[in-house]
Amino acid sequence: MDITQSFYDKMASQYEKLFLDWEAATREQAHILDRIISNADFGKDARILDCACGIGTQAIGLAGLGYSLTASDISDGELTEAKRRAEEHGVTIRFEQADFRTLSTTFSEQFDVVIAMDNALPHMLTSADLESAMASIMGRVRPGGIFVASIRDYDRLIEDRPPYSPPYIHQTGTGRRVSFQTWDWEGDIYRLVQYIIDDADTLQVSKFECEYRATRRRELTDLLVTHGAEDIRWLMPDETGFYQPIVVATAAS
Repeated sequence: MDITQSFYDKMASQYEKLFLDWEAATREQAHILDRIISNADFGKDARILDCACGIGTQAIGLAGLGYSLTASDISDGELTEAKRRAEEHGVTIRFEQADFRTLSTTFSEQFDVVIAMDNALPHMLTSADLESAMASIMGRVRPGGIFVASIRDYDRLIEDRPPYSPPYIHQTGTGRRVSFQTWDWEGDIYRLVQYIIDDADTLQVSKFECEYRATRRRELTDLLVTHGAEDIRWLMPDETGFYQPIVVATAAS
């Protein structure tokens, strides 16, 4: 098991704590993605693959809007959590365990829309791994379909290589929750340590470790072109309302 899979397996039961209100976030993000999908001239009959679904934040929201959803992730722990949440929300989603570098081993079909949100792609720590991911993902987008992904704004972050992210402080029903990350850089790679501190009835401190590579928009754009995208647009947070830059790439017809 690699560090990414272990990170999400361990964190699955607490991932919701990174949000002030996870339920509200699923609805808000679904509407953001719905606008992007609609602007690409797809209706609710579009077949969507969320290839980095996590606990279902985007997939469950989109399924709730009436889309046909297939969802996959490398983490069995997160898939278990996503399945439970999908059942609770009364939505039907096909779930599969899959590494997005090798999607064709799990999915023979192509989709109208493939998404990979919440900074999933920068888990690829080498340019070769990122290229494998792009080849695999674009291979599952049908001609004329779109790939939608979000990553941190590394074009800006790489200039300063900050040692931490600003904390999120959430008031809960029984106390206060603080979540923050520390970042230890070695070149373009950084080791992220996610802390979640709950001061409810008893103090709880959780710590999870992972690694990322600062993936610039130009590198991702070039790889998308190499692997069959003919129209690529970057949408910034002030345009979409999403907290990270989003790339929308159309597969060549």
